[in-house]
Formats: sequence, structure tokens, C-alpha cells
Amino acid sequence: MVEVLALEFGALLVLHQMKHCGCYFLLIWCVGRWIYDGSVNATNRRQFLGLLGAAGFSAAVPSSAFGLYAAPVQESFTFLFYTDAHLQPELNGLVGTDMAFKKGRTIKADFAINGGDHVFDALGVPKQRALQLFDLYDKTEQDLGLKLYHTVGNHDVCGVYPASGMAEDDPLYGKKLFEQRFGKTYYSFDHKGYHFVVLDSVGITNDRSYEGRVDAEQLKWLAGDLAGVPAGTPIVVVAHIPLVTAYLAYMPEMPVPPPHHSLSVANANEVLALLDGHNVIGVLQGHTHVNETVTWKGVPYVTCGAVCGNWWHGTHLGTPEGFTVVTLAGGKMTTRYETYGFKSVAPQNT
Repeated sequence: MVEVLALEFGALLVLHQMKHCGCYFLLIWCVGRWIYDGSVNATNRRQFLGLLGAAGFSAAVPSSAFGLYAAPVQESFTFLFYTDAHLQPELNGLVGTDMAFKKGRTIKADFAINGGDHVFDALGVPKQRALQLFDLYDKTEQDLGLKLYHTVGNHDVCGVYPASGMAEDDPLYGKKLFEQRFGKTYYSFDHKGYHFVVLDSVGITNDRSYEGRVDAEQLKWLAGDLAGVPAGTPIVVVAHIPLVTAYLAYMPEMPVPPPHHSLSVANANEVLALLDGHNVIGVLQGHTHVNETVTWKGVPYVTCGAVCGNWWHGTHLGTPEGFTVVTLAGGKMTTRYETYGFKSVAPQNT
């Protein structure tokens, strides 16, 4: 008996029962060829289907299946990482964002990634103001002249604060406006032998606020996405709210604790557990507006300074307005911070 089970993460699964012994074997078609023909992690069809449904592709299929096709050859290249533009017409924020994009055009790069908080602010303003900000961003982005991948930031989430006056059943509420303009809030792509994973690290809370969180559905997707990556492939992860950061160590002590875990991802341990065992060469983050690198288990978690600096008021904890130039070469990631000459009209440097 031959049974086509599913198309999972770009792989076609075919379950084959041998007549003479009743044993089950699995064939996997992926990357244009059969990459596996062998036993499965189950003694019968029901057990295999149970594994596939409950734990997903990676649990049902032997790990050896993923080592049978080699990682693609890497080519060196550079890309730009812009985060926390907080675009607004006030404080010359629109001018500053445009300056940053035009500076990026002078750097040879294959593409750019926006790390989130494209605008300031969609969380707590009327819908019309949010739409105007997104329109301004769309026009300004054209000055970059590069393919640009987008990451959702907390300030890109529409109408969540009750002060916005937006109803929860509004068709643009929450992340729907972002999805309408930019597409999915989490996804992956490949470029020149490197695999990129862009996460949605913004959780909307029941009291209409936000926290740093990667939800269960996305965790399941991430496990599947990583399972389909050829062994040894260098991986770059992007998240707006940091997975790993020492930011609280630099900040003055807060007199009142915040109501939600908003400065980093509350369940980062679950994400890190999924990344463990894969060739993650770097994680790019935003949100805190500082330049910081924390290395955990050999992986650099690079939090990048903001296009807007201190929310268009100068430097934030010593980090000026700027963006990050990222080079991938030889399976390694290096970064440098690039300023672009913005001068605040109302400096409040920290």
C-alpha cells in the first residue's frame, strides 16, 4: 500500500507498507529529489499519524532524513538592517527616516530588513492617524531603492490601546493593518545559501496592551521551518523585541514595575530551545534603541540602534540615530553601525 500523506514544509511525504512484512517505510521528496527512503519513528500507521499530528513532521521522521541533502554553498553579501524608525511628521522624523534610507543607497547591499516600529505610533491613535503614518512610511521607503523585508514592531500594531477608540472587530485592528501593507508577520526566506527567519515577537494582551511573546502557533511553525533546513545551513534570525538582552542593566531603576513583560520576549527560552542545535550565526533585534551584543551559547544576539535614536530627541544611552550594515561571509555574521548625520530639533540626549 502506498499513501501520500501530506505536503509539509516543502516536503512530500509518502508512506509505503511492505506486503511481505507489514513494515512501514517513508519516502520524502524535497528540493527536487528523493532525499529519504527508510524507516519511520513508529511501528504502525496509526502511531506514525499520531506523531505527525501531535508533534509534527520533525518528530515523525528520523533526524537522519534531514542530513541527507547538503547545505547550499554560501556566497558573501551585505544587507542593511533598519529598525525603530518611528516615522512621524513631528520632530523632523519624516526627514530623518528619508535621510537614513538615502544614506543606505550609498552602500552596496543585496536587500534590507526593517526590524519593526516603522511608525510612531499606531498603538494608541485614531485609525485615520495610523493610516496616514503608514502612507507616509510607504512613500519614504521608496527612497531606499532596495528589496525590503518587514518585521512587525509593537508600535506597528493598530488601535490596541483603548485610547485609539478603535473597536476590536475593526478590520484593521491589531496586526491586520501591518499584514495588509507588508504581508505575514512571521516567515522565512533564503538568500545565497543563508536561511533567514523573521519572527513576530509582539503579543497582544487581554487588557489591550502588548508584551514580548512568540505564540504557540508560531513556535510550531518555527520548529517545522528549522526542520526543513539542510543541516549546517547558516541561519540569521530577526525579532523586533529582543530574545536576549542586557538592556535592563543599563536603565535607571523603574519606580513602578511595568504591567507586562515588554522589554524582551517573555518566553524566549522556548524560542532558544528550538534554535539550539541549528547553525544560527546571529540574531538581529531592535526595540530598545541601543547598540548591544550579547553572546549566548556562541550565538551573537545583536540589538541594533534606532533610526530615530532617542525618539528623535538625540542619543539614547549613548547610541545616536543610525542603522546597521550586516555582512555575511564564510558562514559568519559581522555588523557595523552607520550614522547618517541627523540633528535633532529638540535634543534630549541620554
